[in-house]
Amino acid sequence: MNKKLSHIDKSGNASMVDVSNKEISTRVALASGRVLFPAEVFSTLQEQEFLSKKGSITQTAIIAGIQAVKRTADLIPLCHQLPLSKINIEIVPIANGLQISCEVKCNERTGVEMEALTGVSVAALTIYDMCKALSHDIKISDIQLDKKTGGKSDFSR
Repeated sequence: MNKKLSHIDKSGNASMVDVSNKEISTRVALASGRVLFPAEVFSTLQEQEFLSKKGSITQTAIIAGIQAVKRTADLIPLCHQLPLSKINIEIVPIANGLQISCEVKCNERTGVEMEALTGVSVAALTIYDMCKALSHDIKISDIQLDKKTGGKSDFSR
């Protein structure tokens, strides 16, 4: 394997990647994750149509995820600030849980994988925060990059 870490310089120090010589292209990333609940908690949430005293659990999580995507460069030190052209977060019920997906798109010199992963992560944390009064036995799992296009290489899980 000839690959090397891109954020470490020759001296072993953290370094932001220089993307100034890269071609601008359309970059898209799709990430996903899950929030899993005890069966009785999920049943209660479904009965209440995912509404809490704090408001809509799913809509609040979507807004939080969108805000997080836009702040990724502030949260992850070596990420570039990017002018984003699309953020789409969807949250759908699954067996005893919620499936979160986040798609991010831009026309730039570097990809948006970290933005998509950050959107899923913060949406999941928001769901946990809004539901923890019902149980602390809530699991956030399977946060992963599902697909990326644009740039040097594409990826699809």
